[in-house]
Parts: sequence; C-alpha cells; structure tokens
Amino acid sequence: MAEKIISFIMSGGVGTRLWPLSREDFPKQFHDLSGKGSMVSGTVKRMNARPSGHGPIFLIASEAHEYRLRHDIAGLPLNGGRPIFEPLGRNTAAAVALATAITLAEYGDRLILVAPSDHEISTDDDFWKTIHEGEEAARSGRIVVFGIHPDKPETGYGYVETGQEKNGVYDVIRFVEKPDVETAKKYLQSGNFLWNSGIFLFSAATMKKAFLEFQPEIWNKTVEALKSAHTDISGTWLNYEHYAAIPSDSVDYAIMEHVKDIALVPARFHWNDLGSWQSLLNQQSSPTPPDENGNVIIGDVVAINCHGSYLRSEAGLLSAVGLHNMAVVATTDATFVAPVKESQNVRDVVATLEKAGRLETKFTPAADKIPQSGAYLTRVEHWLFDEALPLWSTRGVDEKGGFYEALGFDSMPVLRAKRMRTMARQIYAFAMAGEMGWDGPYKELIDHGLEFIGKNGRTDRGGWVLQLSQDGKVLDATEDSYDQACVLLALAHAHRVGNKKALPLAMETFSFIDLHLADKNGKGFFENAKGDGEKTFRRSNPHMHLFESFMAWYDVTGDRDYLERAERIVDLFKEHFFDEDSWTLAEYYDGNWQRAASPEGDICEPGHHFEWSSLLVDFSKKTNDRSVIKLAKKLYASAVANGLNRKTGLAYNTISRHGMPIDTNSRSWPQTEAIKAALALDGNDGPDLKPEIEARVGRLFRWHIDAAPKGLWIDLISENGRAIAEDVPASIFYHMITALTQYRKFAQHWKLG
Repeated sequence: MAEKIISFIMSGGVGTRLWPLSREDFPKQFHDLSGKGSMVSGTVKRMNARPSGHGPIFLIASEAHEYRLRHDIAGLPLNGGRPIFEPLGRNTAAAVALATAITLAEYGDRLILVAPSDHEISTDDDFWKTIHEGEEAARSGRIVVFGIHPDKPETGYGYVETGQEKNGVYDVIRFVEKPDVETAKKYLQSGNFLWNSGIFLFSAATMKKAFLEFQPEIWNKTVEALKSAHTDISGTWLNYEHYAAIPSDSVDYAIMEHVKDIALVPARFHWNDLGSWQSLLNQQSSPTPPDENGNVIIGDVVAINCHGSYLRSEAGLLSAVGLHNMAVVATTDATFVAPVKESQNVRDVVATLEKAGRLETKFTPAADKIPQSGAYLTRVEHWLFDEALPLWSTRGVDEKGGFYEALGFDSMPVLRAKRMRTMARQIYAFAMAGEMGWDGPYKELIDHGLEFIGKNGRTDRGGWVLQLSQDGKVLDATEDSYDQACVLLALAHAHRVGNKKALPLAMETFSFIDLHLADKNGKGFFENAKGDGEKTFRRSNPHMHLFESFMAWYDVTGDRDYLERAERIVDLFKEHFFDEDSWTLAEYYDGNWQRAASPEGDICEPGHHFEWSSLLVDFSKKTNDRSVIKLAKKLYASAVANGLNRKTGLAYNTISRHGMPIDTNSRSWPQTEAIKAALALDGNDGPDLKPEIEARVGRLFRWHIDAAPKGLWIDLISENGRAIAEDVPASIFYHMITALTQYRKFAQHWKLG
C-alpha cells in the first residue's frame, strides 16, 4: 500500500487580481470559474483522486469564509481531515508551519502535500502522476516544489531557477520573486526557469527542521497557537492573540530561499493559477470557450467586432464594439476596464479604493437585491400608518401615565418597570409621526409622555432618572448620560411639532449635562452624574446618542452652539473611538479612553457601526466636513464584511474587533440602522446603494415584521433564522420609525424624480 500523504489546501487568499468579481468576503476560490463548481471544491475532489489511496485533507481558511467553505465542501470526504480556521491572515509560512505541526502531532513524520485552493489543473490523473515523481525525493529529506514550464514572459508569477537533473528531478538553484517584463523574457529564453506553482511536497520532519533552523520564531509561535486552539466537530479554531503573534511572511521568503537542497519536479499537467483576467482568456476549462474571434464572453454581453477580449457581465447588458485584447468585467456595483496585458494592475485599483475607504473591495452586493428603487414604499407606509402607529398609540399607552415597556404578541401590555429611555423614545416616535403627517393624536401623546416623566422622573438637579415603577415611583435615580441623550432627542422633535414644554425642559437638561456629566478635561461625558466610568468603563454609545441629540437641536433651532457640541464628540470619535487598523468602533473604554482590556474591549456591535455611519454623514452635510465621510464608509464596510449572518443577511448582535461573531443572534434594531447607513452613504462618491437599500428593507420585513402580528415585530432572530423573541420592546419603535421614515422620504423622492 502506498504511503499516506497528508494534504493541506491553502484557502485564505483574497484574489485581488480578479476584482471586481473577487472580493474580501467572496474571494476567487469560492467562485465557479469552470462551470464545474467552486475552485476550492474542485481542489478537494482532486486531493481525493489519488489512485493509490486517499489521505486526510485539511483546509486552512479564514474564519470570515467559514460559511462559504462549508457550503462548497458539503458532502465531500475529508478522510479524517478538517478545516483549520485562521482568525487573520499570516501568509503562507504560518500555513505551512501549521500543516507541519498538525501532521507531526496527529500522524507522525508523514509526507505533506501543500497546494493552493484556486488553481486550474488539467486532469487529476496528471496531477497525481507528477506528485508521485516527487515522492522519493521528499522521503529522502528534500523539499520538493512543482514547477510549470513557462510559455510566455509572465510577470505575475514567481520563478524557480533549476540546475542539474537526475531521473526527472532537478536541483533548485534559487527562488526569484515576480520579475519585470524584460527579466521575464530572459528567464523564458534561458530555458532553466520554471514558474513556481506554490505546490510543495515534503516530510513533516524535514520542514520542522527547516523552520527551527531558519525561522524558529514562526515555528514556536505556531506551536503555541495550536496549543490554545479549539477543535470541535466543525474544525479547529485558532486563538486570535496567539495566532496574531506569528510573524507574517511567505514560505518562499521564510524557508525556500534559505534551504540548500530543494528539488523541483516539472509538472505533467496543464496549469493556470486563474489569477488575472488575462489568465481566464487562456483557461482550458472555461464554462464558455472562446468564440471565433478569440473572445471569452460570460453573461449578458453583446460584442461586435471584438477580438481577443474577456467580456463578463454579472449585472445587466454589457455591449462592446471594436475592442481588441481588452478585459471588461461588470458587476452590479463596479466595472473594470483594461487592456488584457495590463489587467494585472487591477491590484493598484484595489489599493487606491481601499486607501479612499471605498466599499467595493470589501463586500459583494447581496444576491437578493430588488432592482426597483422605492419598491417597499407602499408596504412601509401601510405598516407605519395603518398597523404600527394605531396599535402603539392605543395598546402601548398606559392611561395611568407614560407608556408600556413592551407588548406581547397578543398585543397586550407587558407589565414591567418603565425606563426613562423608553418613555423618551415613545415621545420621539409620536413626534416623528406628526412630522410625517400622521392624522392621529400625536400632540396629546407627546403631552401624555412629558407629563409622566416631568412629574415623576426629574431630579432636583435637573437631570432625568433611570427607571420608574409602573405607577411612577423612582426605582433607580441614576442620572445616566444615555437617558439624558434620549430625552434631549425627544424634546427636540416635540419642540419641532410645537410642544411648548419641550424647549425649557431641554435648556434645563443641557445645564445639568454641562454641570454634572461633562468631563472637565474635555474628554466627552461620564456614564452618569456619579462619575461612574472614570474608574471602571466608559462607553462610546452614550456619546453617539448625545451626538444625535445635539444635531437634532441644531436642526430645530439653527443655533451653532449645538453643532459645536457635536463637533467635540466627532473629535473624540476620531481621536479615541475609531480604530483605523480594523475599521471598528469599540463599545468599552477605560478612564483614559483607551480600549478596555479583553473581553469587554474586544466587543463591537455592527448596529452601532451602521448608526455612527449615518450620523457622521449627517454631520458632514451640516458642516461640509468631508473627512468624516471616509470614516463612515469604513465603519459601514467593516460591519458589512464581518458583521452579517450570511444565512439570513441580518447583522449579528456583537462581533469581535477582528470580525469573529460573538452573539450570533440578530435583533431588529441593527437592521434598521443598516438601512439608515445605506441611505446616508448612497450618492456620497461611492457605489450605488439603492439596490442595497431595498434589500435591507426587504430583510427587515422578511425576518422581523412580516412574521409578526399586525403592528408588531420579532425583535430577536437566531443564527439559523428562528424567531426567539418573547415580547416586543417599545424602545425599538424609535429605531423602526426613524429608519422607515427616512426610507419613505428617499422612496418618495425617487418616485417623483
């Protein structure tokens, strides 16, 4: 029986050279470029095709691609292997070290085959014949690389210079990085340079020895990362802190350039890394072979007098006339055009977009988009005016004072203590209804709410308490900055619709905030009037709501004092809240506004990313500060790339700063904030987000509203799409009415325009 070979498929790349098709959330290895399934599934099938026996198959992939990976390899045997999920990319040296350490720990000193997941190889039989020719050299203690005879002066591949040959195996003189075109021509003419396929065969003991000799830090930290990893039926999950400590380097630089006795076996198979649009013109297994003019045409394309071009449309009709040797790739939100020979330089386009904070490199437009802008206008208006407002203005109102905290799914009140933020948000919701033109008793409802909180919820210092009993007794007198912000927002909109009590109450509240909540060092506001947070945690979220309320008061008064207050919070956001490295916003900080220690400091909420994003765009409109637009785009991009459940399309409740889901359930309010963010960013020098807006409104109705009784919503959806809410919290009506009011305005404008 042939010796067992342990196969490791490297599937952590992004494939930027195939942008705009390949993106961070949907890289090329998960695309079907051959018509036979995704590239990663084809690679797994190839590893299973060894004539002399199957060995375990492992896949090293990004945690962010877990869902796509599982979808693509479902039903394919791994023969005792499993996925290994990286919390972040550490390049190929770490991947090879992982493969070696896992093999030694679980199988002993066996042969290891490392191969990329995204290459086209002519036949499985030719592939394994080539691998077999390298087995003897690998067993003798040599690292074997498989080389490809070049047929053109390619500048996108690394090369391997070969020396003496014996029995079809060549000595390697050196590895060289991707050359310029003149150097590539010399390599081609010399005849002793082959392309580096990135496929390696070696014994575990040989590779461990090489790491210990040349890269001991990478080896030792990889072993430590494996010790802290968690393995279950789904795979092995590497710990972020330990894995991030591994130096990031390619295996070519880290190992291959230092090892003296490396062997090369020329490939028997046809090989294409499908790493550029030019390479797809030469693809043997293309789902659509070249036409009589040498064009590869995919999708809805009309080509007239075109020759030698790659024309692909993932969206609507693409028409081209007189193109020669061109690549044109159109998706729903981006189009790439370049001469075929220049198509490698798409990497420069991606780098430019990322530097500008553009979203198109981060995420793929949703497949369930609705092309008609404003498609949900009628449904939104019906739900607001005929279902939700009539219900909450009656069943949601406590005749004894204020509003109920929640309704059950039978539309009956849930009796529990009344939070100040909920009372304020219901006042706000009815004021917004009045602004929209609702013909219900919004003025009476505002008075009803203000009377209850004004009579029962004020403190002697002019602040607002945290919580009241059902009959108005103070249960918690804490003057929390979050609640003060909610009250200020409600008062701003009550003032807008003519309530006479709102302005004096707001002035007293502003005085209280300035005297008792403001950090005298100019670093925002404390959690409450006791100064809590200075010694424990301080949070970004109350500042976001104060930011929102300050801008609301600027809107209703035109007084720049409120805008200056908002500007100070933006300064705090830029200096402390926003993490430029991860494009994330933390929830918890220490007393000096440094991200809190883990685990609290690692928590991010996609919903707050969306919420800040829309508020920053609003601030930009008021101040002409365009710098915050870039920050808003980055927040939106990171939330979309890492914060969405790929099964439902809904935003997770919480994720880590590195994009790992923490609370995988989905509340309704983050979905409303995603709508607001898309509405705000649409038309701000970025992609057309109108289809995305419709898709997000559609998901809100699909998962949260349509499944609930009339006028209510399902507040909590599980990771698998199951409704798990016990009741309907009134505090969320604020989110619903804000997002759907903004959508209504957008849709009406689009219909009229």
